[in-house]
Amino acid sequence: MLFVTILLLSFINTYGQSGQEIMMKSSDVISLDAMEMVSTLKIFNEKGTERTRKMATISKKFGQTTKMIMKFTEPADVRGTAMLIYDNENQNDDMWIYLPALRKSRRVVSSDKGRNFMGSEFTNADMSKPNPDDFNYKILGEISVDSKECWKIESTPKTAALNSEYGFSKSISTVEKQNFHVFEIEYYDLKGNIQRKEFLKDYKKMTNGKYISCYMEMSNLQNKRKSILLIDNFQSGSAANEAYFSPAMLEK
Repeated sequence: MLFVTILLLSFINTYGQSGQEIMMKSSDVISLDAMEMVSTLKIFNEKGTERTRKMATISKKFGQTTKMIMKFTEPADVRGTAMLIYDNENQNDDMWIYLPALRKSRRVVSSDKGRNFMGSEFTNADMSKPNPDDFNYKILGEISVDSKECWKIESTPKTAALNSEYGFSKSISTVEKQNFHVFEIEYYDLKGNIQRKEFLKDYKKMTNGKYISCYMEMSNLQNKRKSILLIDNFQSGSAANEAYFSPAMLEK
C-alpha cells in the first residue's frame, strides 16, 4: 500500500493535473459565449482533387447551452444547406440538418454523429465540443512540439454506445502546457486502429482572452483523403437572439 501511495504522489508531482483537468482547460480556452465567422472547407480526395465550400457560422450561449448555426453559401450545389447544434453542457448535444432539396430539417440521431460532415473527413460530432464526462482520461507522457512542451492525453469513451456515437474508440491529444492549446489529435477507429489525424495551428487570441484555431486539417490515414477548415473572417460577439437558433430558422 505504501509503495502504491509513493507512486501516486510521484505521478501527481510530475504532472500536477489530471488528464481530465487538462482537457477541460484546453476546452475552456476556446470556449466563446458568442461569435460569428466565415470559413472555407477544402475537401481533397485520395488523388488530391480539391472541392471548396464556404459557410457562415453564428454561435451564442444561452444558459447552459451553446447554440450554433452553420449555413453553406458556396458553391451553388450546397448553397442553403445548414446545420443547427445545441451544445449542451451536462447532457447529449442536439443536432439538426437542413437540405434544400428536401425543403425541411431533420434531427441528426446519435448513430449519425460519427459520420462525415458534408463529405469531408471531419465528422458531425467534430462540429461541437465533446462532453468531458463521456470519457476516461490518461496522461500518456510528455513531448516537445516546435520547442513547446506538451502533454499527450488519451481520451476513451466510457461505453460502447459512446464509441459508436463519436465514431472512435479513443483519441490521443497533444496539448501545450503553457496555453492548453491542442496541436494534434489522433482518432482510432472502433477496431482500435488509427484512422484520422487532426492538426490545429494559427491560434488567434481574442480580446476576452480566449483563442481560436484558424487552421484545422483532418487527414484520414485509411482512405488517404484530407480536409482543411480555414477561418477567413472572425468576430467575437453576436446580436442574434435565441429565436434565431431554431430548426424552423434553418429553412430561411
